[in-house]
Amino acid sequence: MKRNIQSAGQTRKLVRELQELAKCSGQEKPLLVGIDQENGLVSAFSSPDAGTVFPGAMALAASGSVELAEEVSCASARELKMVGINWVYSPVADINTNPKNPVIGVRSFGDDPDTVAKFAFAVSRGHAAAGVASTGKHFPGHGDTHVDSHLALPRILKTKKQITQEELKPFKYLIDGGIPSIMTGHMALPLISGDDTPCSLSKGITTGLLKEELGFEGVVVTDCLEMDAIAEPGQGGCGVPEGAVRAIGAGADVVMICHTFDEQRRAVEKVWSEVEMGKVSVDRLRESGKRVVKMKDKFVGNWSEVIGKEDPGWEEEYARLHARNSELSREAYLKTTTVEGVIPLDANVLNGHLLLLTPAMEAVNRAVDSGDGVIQGPDGIIRNTAGASYLALARSLEARVKVKHIVFGAQDSIPGDMMDGACAVLFVMRNADIKLWQLDYLERLHLAEARVPVILMSSCGPYDLAGGKYGGLGGHIVTYEFTAEAFESAVEVMFGEGRGGGRLPVRI
Repeated sequence: MKRNIQSAGQTRKLVRELQELAKCSGQEKPLLVGIDQENGLVSAFSSPDAGTVFPGAMALAASGSVELAEEVSCASARELKMVGINWVYSPVADINTNPKNPVIGVRSFGDDPDTVAKFAFAVSRGHAAAGVASTGKHFPGHGDTHVDSHLALPRILKTKKQITQEELKPFKYLIDGGIPSIMTGHMALPLISGDDTPCSLSKGITTGLLKEELGFEGVVVTDCLEMDAIAEPGQGGCGVPEGAVRAIGAGADVVMICHTFDEQRRAVEKVWSEVEMGKVSVDRLRESGKRVVKMKDKFVGNWSEVIGKEDPGWEEEYARLHARNSELSREAYLKTTTVEGVIPLDANVLNGHLLLLTPAMEAVNRAVDSGDGVIQGPDGIIRNTAGASYLALARSLEARVKVKHIVFGAQDSIPGDMMDGACAVLFVMRNADIKLWQLDYLERLHLAEARVPVILMSSCGPYDLAGGKYGGLGGHIVTYEFTAEAFESAVEVMFGEGRGGGRLPVRI
């Protein structure tokens, strides 16, 4: 998890210590060490002192290049491998068929099954080339939901025929290509299973559909059981310990519990109790063990490879890799930045300041880490609501022009002198098609009357301007994520220093 990552060197030291503990405790083989590194907004290892920030799924799909997706995932996986991480919970194989999906969105490669399949497989190939096991998720598909399984249990009312034609296509493509692991999701398919049992706890889905019908023979891991869809009885969940028992009974090989040690302990004790009572088959657990060992043999190696002699040249080697990857990251972000309309500004002829308007920070969902920064709101009050990445956007702009940065919120009024001295306006949105208060604020600005260049930026999902109502205000630039690196490329494109090569990978 991101909370455990401080730097590349610290992460490597932590992983080596865990492996040494495992060996001392009598483990026959080294540990599988996994991480949520999708790139983009879900990047546990990415930080200035650790891993390179790379574009996420929808951004990579906007490039139109599966070759770039494979190159980026391989580069990212090489960094993981160098610090001892050998299992990555990526690629996302969900199809974002519901634009208002609260948890997948830009984590998906798009809304076309074949496109998602090809890009997901390219990412898996990249991981494999770097010696890291990849994980297709969230089986059998989390893209057509309007409920976040971190908060409640989504119900997808689709038939077997429907998901075979859509949701299952990317997973089948990955399975046929030999992906080593699949993550099951916490959503219900009552028209297929006959009830509201989460797929991660359903034997009919995990064993019947995934293993027997699709022929998957690798490691099945659940999504985290501490998500409310499983953990909270008030949301229909059975609780983490009982969820662990049911997931194993359904056919899972690895039960994921990410956050709370007491929950992990209770789950182990509950499963052991069920084994002693004969309710969980020992033979069934041994079969899972064989699959895990097979994946370890391919992607982990032996003890001497994992905790052999210390390499005095490791830091220099990692620094060289990170430098190469940083250049690849810049190239990738330019290829993914998507422009509609006329964008380039000339800093030399802008007399006055650029007015930058960014939305107050709100949590996107529990899968996304949102950094906070400090900025002055339009009423002069210091607020901790700008977000570190939006501050980075302001700094990038300030390197080229004078900037007045205002953070706007749902209840904010618009000062009468806001436009005074502004020679251009950059209005930034973040999922405004869902957070409609942003479009309300845009409406109240009356930018059509401003008589200065206006640029609208979609800093997360590309659906902000669906319907075309605001398309005539000015140029539109889509970054697919609110990371400093994505914003830097967007600013380069805005000022004509680079060319945005992306095209929308979804229907708007």
